[in-house]
Amino acid sequence: MRPITLAIHGGAGTLLKGNMTSEKEKAYKDALALALEKGYAILEENGTAVDAVEVAVKSLEDSPLFNAGKGSVFTAEGTHEMDAAIMDGNTLNAGAVSLITGIKNPVSLARDVMEKSEHVFLAGDGAMRFANDQGFSVESETYFHDDLRHKQWLEIKDSDHFQLDHSDKKDHKFGTVGAVALDYHGDIAAATSTGGMTNKKWGRVGDSPMIGAGNYANNMTCAVSCTGSGEFFIRGVVAYDVSCLMEYKGMTLQEAADEVIQKRVLAIGGDGGLIAVDIHGNIAMPFNTEGMYRAKKDSFGTQEIAIYK
Repeated sequence: MRPITLAIHGGAGTLLKGNMTSEKEKAYKDALALALEKGYAILEENGTAVDAVEVAVKSLEDSPLFNAGKGSVFTAEGTHEMDAAIMDGNTLNAGAVSLITGIKNPVSLARDVMEKSEHVFLAGDGAMRFANDQGFSVESETYFHDDLRHKQWLEIKDSDHFQLDHSDKKDHKFGTVGAVALDYHGDIAAATSTGGMTNKKWGRVGDSPMIGAGNYANNMTCAVSCTGSGEFFIRGVVAYDVSCLMEYKGMTLQEAADEVIQKRVLAIGGDGGLIAVDIHGNIAMPFNTEGMYRAKKDSFGTQEIAIYK
């Protein structure tokens, strides 16, 4: 029987063991474990990689611990603007949404864009109209309100500063969420979701919803979900770069992922990490920061939930 594999992440950044209480560390690991089990169960039941990554990311979006869905950070206007993307490595079909508000699970809306529209990427008011057409309910602002997120925003509100969730100033909650999977059919998929940057202005969009930058899947090579300083991941076309190095240079998954994260992104001043899987079930989870919330499980018997280097 073919292998199955699932890897997930909850963001990368300044995650120092000494800065986190044992209770907080347990809460993060429990949330990662729950998402991992939910997604992996889909694969075990002969479900598709697309189903598995959506379910895993939804679980992370439903947790207030991560900057996606319920845990999304505040914009300069004190609102929440969320982005998400999903891609099927078998068909190269993809769906993405950006600058959406009130949607509990942005990854599911991205999937509907992929499967129920003629488009790949919908943003802002148009994306919200599409969501309404598909029957998505809009949650109140109170659903997304988190005291810690609000405190982070108040510290830099009314300034020109914005911050990634993994700045040195805090040890609270960090970044984007994502998942990559290989199913029994030999197909791979990737999904990524984020609440963006605290105090962001002017409709800023990061790498997460951009196909090829923060999210990519192709059965010929790999499935990738990124997390980190989005502007640099966009400039480096990071997710697609990993795929390109495998396709055109013949690198292994690990070699390609390391080349991009440990060399190319650093060379242009970016930091972060990624998770990736290939059709053989190999997993790569490189990061160039102090830590990355991550977990993986496969049919070879591997299972890991980790935060630090």
